[in-house]
Amino acid sequence: MEIVALTTFSTHDPFTSVWVHDVVARLIVSLSGLTDDSLPRGAEFAAALDARGVALSQLYRPGAYAGPAASPLVDWLRGRRDLGDAIVLHGFDHSAGPTRVGRRAEFAALPQHEAGLRLRAARRTLGAVDLRTDLFVPPRWIASAGTVDALREQGFTMYADENGVHRLDGPGSVRTRVLGFRTAGEGRGAAEPWRCRLLVAEVARIVRRGGVVRINVRAKDLKRPARVGAALTAIEEALSCGATPVTYRLPSATAAAA
Repeated sequence: MEIVALTTFSTHDPFTSVWVHDVVARLIVSLSGLTDDSLPRGAEFAAALDARGVALSQLYRPGAYAGPAASPLVDWLRGRRDLGDAIVLHGFDHSAGPTRVGRRAEFAALPQHEAGLRLRAARRTLGAVDLRTDLFVPPRWIASAGTVDALREQGFTMYADENGVHRLDGPGSVRTRVLGFRTAGEGRGAAEPWRCRLLVAEVARIVRRGGVVRINVRAKDLKRPARVGAALTAIEEALSCGATPVTYRLPSATAAAA
């Protein structure tokens, strides 16, 4: 899972003046890597967030798990969207191939044309199952300049990467710093409790400074009760300190400028 802290922003920026204002903390929780097999754990985690009044940003990669429109995961995502979750395109197909060399992320080094082709394919797949979105998070939070150009060309309104959250339908970019389990190895044994405590402490520190916390929980994290418990504790800590839960579904540039 990852935590992202907003460390600097301008209240005059049309992006941050609506999304973040008056130094009020914000909380974004996202869920990634779900499949039909891991869906029961994902649904249990989502229910726990519903009880706390927190909507999820659902990071979905259609190429890797493309299936019938009536698949359990797709049906569930549509239902979650109707409850207020945000659907976020999370790449197209993370598997090895000509666009992924070794452990390089899918959109990390693509030129604009190639990125555009994959984005179009992903959007066609999403449209076929009624999961259209204009929000994008690249695999491993790394996007090439060509990918960003392709996103803008195709009318995406937001993407979030390793270094920030960026508006594409108007001016505005929030610089962020990515932390969390995914950046420190999988962690086992004595290290795991320490890292769980660190997650909670870091969230509390960020919220008390009026920042934005992003907590990303991966499907693989849901297999480990200590991580789920730490994520829920961190979320509760953020809420108790006054953070407002939001998703990646940002206000429009027109509304932000008003």
